[in-house]
Amino acid sequence: MATTNVERVGRALEALRDGLRPFVEREYQARYGATWRAEAAAVLRQDRDAQGADDGQTGDVHALLLLLWYRWDEVFKATLGHAERSYISELREFRNRWAHQAAFSTDDTYRALDSIERLLTAVSAPEAREVAQQKQEVLRVRFAEQARHELRKASSVPIEGKPAGGLQPWREIVTPHPDVASGRYQQAEFAADLDAVYRHPSETAGEYSDPREFYQRTYLTEGLRHLLRTALLRLSGRGGDPVVELQTNFGGGKTHSMLALYHLFAGIPAAELAGIDSILNELEVAVIPTSVKRVVLVGTALPPGQPHPHPDGTVTNTLWGELAWQLGGAEG
Repeated sequence: MATTNVERVGRALEALRDGLRPFVEREYQARYGATWRAEAAAVLRQDRDAQGADDGQTGDVHALLLLLWYRWDEVFKATLGHAERSYISELREFRNRWAHQAAFSTDDTYRALDSIERLLTAVSAPEAREVAQQKQEVLRVRFAEQARHELRKASSVPIEGKPAGGLQPWREIVTPHPDVASGRYQQAEFAADLDAVYRHPSETAGEYSDPREFYQRTYLTEGLRHLLRTALLRLSGRGGDPVVELQTNFGGGKTHSMLALYHLFAGIPAAELAGIDSILNELEVAVIPTSVKRVVLVGTALPPGQPHPHPDGTVTNTLWGELAWQLGGAEG
């Protein structure tokens, strides 16, 4: 059975609840100390629909949003900004609509999920990634709806003008990738996530997580080639800038550039990475350096104040601890 938009919003609100709870409780405890539950209960008593008014429990997303809203100046203003306050206001409305089983259009659903993801990202909640995946599914639904609409419109509009004969089909001029030609192209998946590639490669699309497929699908622009040349020279001991600052607008390729560097030093032979052989030949570098420690630190994916366990049993509590572990393991 197809998932409804109401169900999608409901799942996202559950993720919002799970992501906000530790943040809200931590901030209330920091501000009010041992009496934080009593303070939370006092806030919740202002709303007859809120759960937890008796003991300050924060197990309901409606309650969490109220705790954020009514103690903004006292507790959260120093941590969050105006944009986050707007998300909270908007999400209170979305939550009320969902609670009363109101209809959600695809656009409204996407808006709700986008605001939820942004608020979760602002508090560094790992649930933001789950909502991002749900958001991609909504995009797929939207694209399918648009395609059906365009198909119906095209079938009802008569052809006008006098097309010239003998035009060569575009598919014979520019050959599309097989997944595009076969109809398996998913536009919504073209959003790179560096932290997901590092921590959850098996759950990430192959064009981002697999070095070979990444380079097979990546057009090496002159800017990207310059970045790769700089890194190869630096790590081969032949100069190259030690620090590179990427500055582009949203969607300008910063994450894609960092993924290109990440995969370049994944220990894969250059011959298996499309386009890299020519860069090595240009630099007269025989092979890609192999003794390279790759470190990935995505600030929005590392919740402050929360311990982060690693597979070897090491637990890091700070950004610097995470950096040290990635560089040297437990000994670092």
